[in-house]
Amino acid sequence: MTRAMLLVLFPQDNKAKFNFPSPSKSLVSKAQSTISICLLLFFTTLLLFTLSTLPNTPHTPLFRPPKPTPHHLALQRMGTLHRRGTKSMSDLLICHVPDETPLQDFRIFLRLLHRSSLTSSSDVVFLFPSPSSSIKFTHIILQENTAFSSLLHLHAHLNSTRWRQHPKSTFDPNRFISKTTQQQQPLWGPKTRTNSNRSHSLSYGSVLSFDASELDPENSLSSFLDKVPLTLRRWACYPMLLGRVRRNFKHVMLADVRSLLILKDPLARVRNRSPDSVILFTKTEKHGKRTQRAVVSSVIMGGARGVRRLSGTVVVEIVRAATQHRKKKNSVSESAVLSQLVGGSEFVWKNKNVNLIASSESIPELTSASASASVSAASSTTSFSDSAMVQRGVSNHDLNYVIMRQICSSVVDSSVYSDC
Repeated sequence: MTRAMLLVLFPQDNKAKFNFPSPSKSLVSKAQSTISICLLLFFTTLLLFTLSTLPNTPHTPLFRPPKPTPHHLALQRMGTLHRRGTKSMSDLLICHVPDETPLQDFRIFLRLLHRSSLTSSSDVVFLFPSPSSSIKFTHIILQENTAFSSLLHLHAHLNSTRWRQHPKSTFDPNRFISKTTQQQQPLWGPKTRTNSNRSHSLSYGSVLSFDASELDPENSLSSFLDKVPLTLRRWACYPMLLGRVRRNFKHVMLADVRSLLILKDPLARVRNRSPDSVILFTKTEKHGKRTQRAVVSSVIMGGARGVRRLSGTVVVEIVRAATQHRKKKNSVSESAVLSQLVGGSEFVWKNKNVNLIASSESIPELTSASASASVSAASSTTSFSDSAMVQRGVSNHDLNYVIMRQICSSVVDSSVYSDC
């Protein structure tokens, strides 16, 4: 049949002549064209039918990661939703990302955060200084979200078979399994239809970001300071954000991506306290012969109501400090402002309905040397420390390498990270 079609389309005998009148020749030419088109359509249809009926036996991977969440506005026409969580969460983690934060430091922070149990009960908000900074870090957020999803489902699959959790892995997927039958929709992004009758489902929070111009469009502190770094401007952003979600979260944690690493769940220590409680950590500093306690500004946590009220008070204190030092506008230090507030009158804080707790507990500093020592000493585990969070130490130029070496030591975990 194929040969017949080709003969019709390309006659072999070019010398053949038909002694028809001119109108008849035109009719024959049209008939040949019509037949050629019909045959071409017939064989095209036959080819497509044949291909569609061939057995489809592609290689099925062990795990097929879920598709990444498309970008949506996070809240009231603001922000960017990078990952929609599985349900509404009781806790909120707000991480500010200074513009000078190295990309690899940001990646390590996010990877350890995903591996901690904090995101099983918390939504995560990243606060960037500008839209351009947000663009710079967005691809890392998407990559780490995908890696977390792969890691979670891969461990869950292995745990359901005879291949139990790899002994060198610190990741436990059981912390992300919820048995709650009734689950409310996440706060962020558009609403979707969900099956609320499942007795067992995954539990992890949403990941989203705002830039400072969305939450503080007027850059309100610029009237008092020549240059407003994100470490100060973030306090003008918190009242807007926390005010809009004031009835949605019970506990809030503020973290500095550049100097803090989260290993477990730091908010466990505030869940039994009042909504007005706020914990600030302090450290000893020497100024000449004088020793004093200074507030560690890289982490603050407490009840949502207390943190919201604290943020408004800090903004007022920053303005007061800038007004007192008009000749040295850029001399205002976030740590100094917080330390001044902690050293204030207890009556003042009670009047503001904030139960301010200055903890003398020190947050361990993690350096490359201490991390390496932890790896060498721990033969059966890869845990850096028993602490829920650590600070990046001074000598940490290769700390990222040590952390990556430890994570990649697990055969299972290394399979989901492209940089292992």
